[in-house]
Amino acid sequence: MKVDEQVAALIHALLVAFSIATTQAPAYAQEPTVVQETSSPTSIALDEGSPANQPASIQYESPEQKASSLCSLRVPASSTSSSPNSKREQAADAVLTYRPLSPRCKFELFLKQTYSPYTFASAGFQAAWADATGRWPHYGVGAQGLAKRLGATLADTESRRFIQAFALSTVLHQDPRYFPSNKRSFIARGWYAVTRVAVTKNDNAYGTFNSSEFLGALFTSSLQNAYYPRPDRTLGDTLSRFAGALSSDAISDQLQEFTPDMKRLFRKHAPKKILKIEERLPIPADEKP
Repeated sequence: MKVDEQVAALIHALLVAFSIATTQAPAYAQEPTVVQETSSPTSIALDEGSPANQPASIQYESPEQKASSLCSLRVPASSTSSSPNSKREQAADAVLTYRPLSPRCKFELFLKQTYSPYTFASAGFQAAWADATGRWPHYGVGAQGLAKRLGATLADTESRRFIQAFALSTVLHQDPRYFPSNKRSFIARGWYAVTRVAVTKNDNAYGTFNSSEFLGALFTSSLQNAYYPRPDRTLGDTLSRFAGALSSDAISDQLQEFTPDMKRLFRKHAPKKILKIEERLPIPADEKP
């Protein structure tokens, strides 16, 4: 059996094992941790830029919003109120809850991303760019070389999501989602987004070191040596891919932070025909930009 086939068989076995484990996992993480006993129809988030000893990204949700946000990568946007008094007034009428994702929910999110049109579109673009720039020259040229590059790119994406966003986040009890900042300054929001590579939230709603991010990037960069061309399997190449994965996630976090603003600007000035076309796209609502 070739090395590529062995890696594929190993990943398939891990997927089956974890899917069985998650179906039997306790559902304790699906229950919200109630801190206050009042209710409100509003949904806001507090500052997630706190250190590890402070609660992060506390959400105020109504029962309807809790049901709709189950197993979703999207989290409520932060409050735009700049007055501390108004925040306290809103908090006085809200249910202070944080809803961690259960292992089963994390696995469902992994599957949603696996079959997302964005996944294949992004992999196709990266493979075409790698082919055009001559990356991985040992894969060859033409249709065969492009197919190999596409396969390698998809393997990179799917293994990273499985190891980091599902397996490690489940074992380490960390939240793989991105929680928007409530800061108003452009620079402050950009810095906040970059630091989410190093800081995340655990299942108890406290800020913690994002060990699943670093370990996931390291494990995936090492796994790539099983199917990359032999000249690209050196220690230097592995460390370079590790650093590239972290920087790529930092850019992705910035996009997630500012995409809602760009979308509002687009919707404000876009022609109605374009908006209708966007609504008809076969993309899940929580994955649309």
